[in-house]
Amino acid sequence: MSMEFIEAMNELERERGISKDVLFEAIEAALISSYKRNFNAAQNVRVDMNRNTGVIKVFARKLIVEEVLDTRTEISLPAAREINPHFQLEDIAELEVTPRDFGRIAAQTAKQVVTQRIREAERGLIYNAFIDKEDDIVTGLVQRQDMRNIYIDLGKIEAVLPLSELMPGEKFKQSERIKAYITKVENTTKGPQIMLSRSHPGLLKRLFELEVPEIFDGVVEIRSVAREAGFRSKIAVYSRNPEVDPVGSCVGPRGTRVQTIVTELRGEKIDIVRYSDLVQEYVANALSPSKVLEVQVFEAEKMARVIVPDYQLSLAIGIKGQNARLAAKLTGWKIDIKSESQAEQEYGRPRTSIDEMHQDSVSID
Repeated sequence: MSMEFIEAMNELERERGISKDVLFEAIEAALISSYKRNFNAAQNVRVDMNRNTGVIKVFARKLIVEEVLDTRTEISLPAAREINPHFQLEDIAELEVTPRDFGRIAAQTAKQVVTQRIREAERGLIYNAFIDKEDDIVTGLVQRQDMRNIYIDLGKIEAVLPLSELMPGEKFKQSERIKAYITKVENTTKGPQIMLSRSHPGLLKRLFELEVPEIFDGVVEIRSVAREAGFRSKIAVYSRNPEVDPVGSCVGPRGTRVQTIVTELRGEKIDIVRYSDLVQEYVANALSPSKVLEVQVFEAEKMARVIVPDYQLSLAIGIKGQNARLAAKLTGWKIDIKSESQAEQEYGRPRTSIDEMHQDSVSID
């Protein structure tokens, strides 16, 4: 092995952080396999590669015995003492058996090992770069598509966006730029694998964090997200500063902030509601854009009975129950919605008002 190869290994250690000692050990292990494969050798061998000169030697390791039964693995004591007079029975003697043309095989093997280690190191760097981006948004270019997945070019790696993780009706063209949410980063035998989603609720949350400075700064906090991708979402926000309106911050001047998100999500409707520690108020806000007259809380069942004006019942429930379903996901409470007349008939309750709860929310179409 040439001195140029040793210098190349030193350069790899400096530039890519691949340990030179680890490379030497890997090459020596690979050379043992190459020796046995190319020279049909069954004996136990050791390969030594000089760390300074690159000179490679192969040694056969043999057990010192009184009577030799297998010359490939055993050696007699007299023969061993010709090598070293201090050898004793049961010691291991090493005899150099380096083939004349082993240099060519060694060079080829070393190249393969180094190439493999470089590839592994690069995969490790990519994995480390993306594992910190799990649950975050990335932007890439659509590369290709098959029956199950869309493959997204993220620069150093190709990520996988399953068709099942698209929003309903979404289609992308080759080379089109796309934002997606990283759901999983795995280090597989074939290298890092990055899974993406466009329908995950986390995508909506991250988009708000990107568009709303108050959220990025920690003044406004997203407490909960409920999403039916491509149709409607609800997001509950809370302000740590009483002087900052969390709903208004998310909407932005003339609705510019939330409209940017709606455009990215292909027109998905978004309800932004104010979070409250009071369950009655939180549930009422979550049912936006419906008006709520009263909320009765049943702690044991974690259920809230909501009474709305008769003309607001269909709005509170939503198309195919969507509004009520999203409100329940957002709050974590079961919600039973009754109209005024139903409540009076079933429970005999007088009409009440929830105005003192300051129902606060906004719906963006």
